[in-house]
Amino acid sequence: DSRYFTTTKKGEMHELQLELQSNDRTTKVDAVKKVIASMTVGKDVSMLFTDVLNCVQTGNIELKKLVYLYLINYAKSQPELTLLAVNTFVKDANDPNPLIRALAVRTMGCIRVDRITEYLCEPLSRALRDEDPYVRKTAAVCVAKLYDVAPNLVEERGFLETLHDLISDSNPSVVANSVAALSEVAETSGRDVMRVSSSVLQKLLAALNECTEWGQVFILDSLAKYAPRDGQEAEGIIERVTPRLQHANSAVVMSAVKVILSYMELVANQDTIRNLTRKLAPPLVTLLNSEAEIQYVALRNINLIVQKRPHILENEIKVFFCKYNDPIYVKMEKLEIIIKLVSERNIDQVLLELKEYSTEVDVDFVRKSVSAIGRCAVKLERAAERCISVLLELIQTKVNYVVQESVIVIKDIFRRYPNRYESIIATLCENLETLDEPEAKASMIWIIGEYAERIDNADELLDTFLENFEEEDASVQLQLLTATVKCFLKNPEDTQDMVQRVLDMATEESDNPDLRDRGFIYWRLLSTDPEAAKTVVLSEKPVIEDEIYKLDPSLLDILISQIATLSSMYHKPPEAFVVRTYVRVGSGGGLEDGEEEEDYGDYDDENDVRNERGTQEAAAQGAEGGVDLLDMGGMNLGAGAATGNAPPAGNAAAENLFATPAVTSEPQARLKKVCSTDKSQGIEIHAGFYQNKGMIMLDMEFTNHGSIPISSLAIQLNKNSFGLSPANQQIAFPSPVPVGGRGRNACQLLVTPAMLGPVPPGQPAPSQVQVAVKNLASGHVFYFAVGFDLEALFVADGALDRTRFIETWKGIDDKKEIYATVTNLTEYTVEAVQAKFAANNIFFIARRPVPNTEGHEVVYFNMKTANDMLFL
Repeated sequence: DSRYFTTTKKGEMHELQLELQSNDRTTKVDAVKKVIASMTVGKDVSMLFTDVLNCVQTGNIELKKLVYLYLINYAKSQPELTLLAVNTFVKDANDPNPLIRALAVRTMGCIRVDRITEYLCEPLSRALRDEDPYVRKTAAVCVAKLYDVAPNLVEERGFLETLHDLISDSNPSVVANSVAALSEVAETSGRDVMRVSSSVLQKLLAALNECTEWGQVFILDSLAKYAPRDGQEAEGIIERVTPRLQHANSAVVMSAVKVILSYMELVANQDTIRNLTRKLAPPLVTLLNSEAEIQYVALRNINLIVQKRPHILENEIKVFFCKYNDPIYVKMEKLEIIIKLVSERNIDQVLLELKEYSTEVDVDFVRKSVSAIGRCAVKLERAAERCISVLLELIQTKVNYVVQESVIVIKDIFRRYPNRYESIIATLCENLETLDEPEAKASMIWIIGEYAERIDNADELLDTFLENFEEEDASVQLQLLTATVKCFLKNPEDTQDMVQRVLDMATEESDNPDLRDRGFIYWRLLSTDPEAAKTVVLSEKPVIEDEIYKLDPSLLDILISQIATLSSMYHKPPEAFVVRTYVRVGSGGGLEDGEEEEDYGDYDDENDVRNERGTQEAAAQGAEGGVDLLDMGGMNLGAGAATGNAPPAGNAAAENLFATPAVTSEPQARLKKVCSTDKSQGIEIHAGFYQNKGMIMLDMEFTNHGSIPISSLAIQLNKNSFGLSPANQQIAFPSPVPVGGRGRNACQLLVTPAMLGPVPPGQPAPSQVQVAVKNLASGHVFYFAVGFDLEALFVADGALDRTRFIETWKGIDDKKEIYATVTNLTEYTVEAVQAKFAANNIFFIARRPVPNTEGHEVVYFNMKTANDMLFL
């Protein structure tokens, strides 16, 4: 079929259109293949939508698959036309051929168009109970796809309960797909919808031996989240999972390792733990014979495993020795594991290996190897002398980067074993001229200052560094300052002039505030109380440990539970690099706004009752009784009512308002950098929005890094979500902004309907305003975007009375409801929120407690924008 990708002739679309309308089946199939090929290489073939759609009425399964593939790709851009295919989907879902039934359900699930979901429910419900297991397993995955689009619909139609029933299915592939779908829904919603009970557990373990390898991964990952009742149950599950360690698929092996490591915490019998430890080593070693990429993934996971249970691989250190053809990323990771597994039994082997690595050609690898020798010395006290001997041999090679890395690690060895190996300082001092990197220089200077009394010419050595003090890196300057003061305190007669010179340079000639502050502290200490200075500067340092690369135990436990996921690759918990957008189940029946918070909410269809997880489970129980938040009866309108937690905010404005500084009498914008000098001929711009006496203002600060003064500018706004345009296009300054100077201007903005920008269907309105500024002196135009602060849009006369608030609320379409959670509040009483909102023209309406909960409250506010939009 490669021939379909080679045609680029003109008039091709018209020819394809004619071929798609042909009555010959072979011609039609060929035409659709050409369309799919064009679509695959990025050509826009959406204009053929109707013609391709007409081909769906066919009994040819090959043609049907191709048409469905096209529909999935273009359904979002042509939602109205996609509805024309609904009848075909419904008809195919009842076809005698199970492949066609499954294909129809799968395609409907992949077409993420809201209006199609209502037609999907009935075919999906039948497919979940279909007699053919292929259809059932396809339908199970479709439930997870539907939950992404319409979570309410899934809950209403009981699809989650059906998925639970399918875990008991006789076909292992159906069981695996049901587990996969439930896991996906759990990730999306943030709730534990999987609910692994003892009976479910036995069904999962039974299916484990029979389903496909990826099905096994899903089941093992679900088992890893299950908490066994006791050690006996944990041992039973481990016994059933252990055979998976021999699997050919590395994902299955790693998931099995994760389950066993998680459950080993509950096993009390030491003999059992020793047996499991022996069984875990061979599969991990086998993974290191795979391709380089799989090796790297395995090594990142093994790095965690050896921190948790080093005994698993303590006798396997040789498998982590680097091969000449290993990629650099594999070599680096192997070095980390070698350091973690090194012991007094194998240190000689390891040192020979590391010494060999230090003669390689890859500079980064050599430096890491030299550093590894130093870390072995810090870790193993009895082997420290042997490690130092190897480092001295490497220094004698006179290879620049080897010498520099050796100096850096020897400083750490001195800190680990003070007053023990100072005899090697003379060798280090012989190599001062080769040091040109800041870290190596700083390390050598620290050694000279720390052992100044043992180095005859310490002041002369420091003086060689002081010649270029002003050009040195900040870390070197700080070390020079401290080392010089140490030298003076140990030998005041010969170093007085030098310390005076360093203090002068640090306090009078440096722009670095850290260096200046440290200089002043030393100066005052030395001038007022030299003995106190000695106590402070020459105090004993705590000995260091090789803990720098070890993870915190609590973080390590989290990462062990995340083995075989990206967390175990990054060595970070999921929330550190993934923005979780949990589905909000709202009365609109569709996907509501997600947000970056682990909590989730359910909303009762009739009453919009919000039930928070964890501490708010009581509210969930109350919701079952039907609580109407708009029932204003018993609502306390007084200011002195009981306080409660801050309510969930309804939009981005709430997020911004909690972050605002305390409002002062003079309105001010929160300025952010919006344009850098490289885009605007040397003019740096900070900008932000604020409201002043009912007027919306765009505040801009211009910093002139250019070559000529700024006298006047012109401004223009692009069409935007708020209809904003400048009242005056001229930006004038009281006097020209000189080169190196700053000028500030606040431009008044008007709300103009003609300036309202179009919003793409199904997309949120852009919250940025695009700005063009022209420098009238040079004629240069530059562009930037400013994020709009919504509180600048709210007017002072926007308050509603209670009756109108209730009427307006009831009249708003459910689809316009948005739910969000605001976290990390410093002020979380209702009164504090009320005061903060009031300062930003967000008006308090009422508050009332939520029945059957402990201290939970609902608080009502409203605001009105300058273009008369109401928010409740």
